[in-house]
Amino acid sequence: MEPLIHLAIIWSGVFIAVFAAKQTKLTPVLYFLAIGAVFVNTGILPSQSHEFIRVFAEVGIIVIMFALGFEEETDNFLNSVKRSWGIALFGAVAPFLTAYSIASYFWDDTNLSMMMGLTMTATAVSLTMVSLKTEGLHKSRAAMGIMTSAVLDDIGSLFLVALLVPIAIGEAPANIVDVIWIFVKATTFFLIVSLLGAWVFPHESSGILARIPILRRMGIKYILAFSKGEHATLTVLTIALVVGILAHEFGFHPAVGAYMAGLVLRKEYFHTDGEIEESFYEQTQKIIDNAAFSWIGPVFFVDLGTKIIFNWDIFVSVIPQTFALTVGLFFAQIGSAGLAARYTGGFDFRESVMIGFGMLGRAELAFVVMDIAYVQNSILNDEAFYTLMFTTFWLNIAVPVTISWWKPYYSAEKPLTLGSKRQR
Repeated sequence: MEPLIHLAIIWSGVFIAVFAAKQTKLTPVLYFLAIGAVFVNTGILPSQSHEFIRVFAEVGIIVIMFALGFEEETDNFLNSVKRSWGIALFGAVAPFLTAYSIASYFWDDTNLSMMMGLTMTATAVSLTMVSLKTEGLHKSRAAMGIMTSAVLDDIGSLFLVALLVPIAIGEAPANIVDVIWIFVKATTFFLIVSLLGAWVFPHESSGILARIPILRRMGIKYILAFSKGEHATLTVLTIALVVGILAHEFGFHPAVGAYMAGLVLRKEYFHTDGEIEESFYEQTQKIIDNAAFSWIGPVFFVDLGTKIIFNWDIFVSVIPQTFALTVGLFFAQIGSAGLAARYTGGFDFRESVMIGFGMLGRAELAFVVMDIAYVQNSILNDEAFYTLMFTTFWLNIAVPVTISWWKPYYSAEKPLTLGSKRQR
């Protein structure tokens, strides 16, 4: 019964967070994180989540990312990749170098500095996308730029993990074969997802598949239409989970796979006799959104907040390090991602600033690297670990706050006082 009690407590906290968000006009994500931190530090929730809660939270982030991908158009994503390479590159290099330099200044340990730099490399896209959805901006060009850049960041981070972790723990450095193998796996995964979207899912197959009597009439349309669409939600969520598992096997976070699954599922797959069954499609989307943003998804963010354990002595001792790292990363991330968006991606000024704010978050991969470096291999000392935890916490808080603050300027509801004439 204990994990069910914990789930009831979390859901109660979700109610509190949603109420607070409405009263303050801020995104609920901020309060989900805060509720988790408060509950764990007051003893209401344990510091080590029960396996049931961890799995439930993992399902939550998968459903969230699938829901976001399900609303997006595939062509928009592919077009955005061409514009986002610079954001991913410079938006990852600058935080890595910033964290590495600050860690070297305070601790003078190369391995520790490498791990701190690696922890701060990848963006927590789920936090940003949920924050953008709260503001009604999740389908904007800036949102797509953030999403594609974050996916590319994940790919780059996999390379860095392969290269730096063996060096930091004293093993033989990764060789070129290891690097090539990671690249092959990443390419293969995206190729498989592309094939699903191009040849398997379409309700009318083309090319070689069109010559096979059974397959040419067994596209996703017919599965979705089974039993008059009563099981469409089950179908699409199963696809999301399977592609998420596939992504995990190829070295990605399952949420990336779930997003890609949603991305290649098109609205026209809900066609019936040449017409779109609007209620059929909208009902499925409504169920998924409800699960993602009301009762399953929030568990992920509350559980994420429980990772922030406040130890007063350590908290006081790492204030200078936390302040330096948070401020340094804040400006390095916004500056690098924003400038890259402006000059390599062709985004306008308002979009570039929004992309800079959206790239601030740190979550999934950051905690994976912290676990490897602190729990499994003791590369990080206590002070460095807590510095990363607190910095991650403040950066995550900065995401919904800065997005909410910039929204009126992004939407041109408020004029820009500096260079506004030039940006119109």
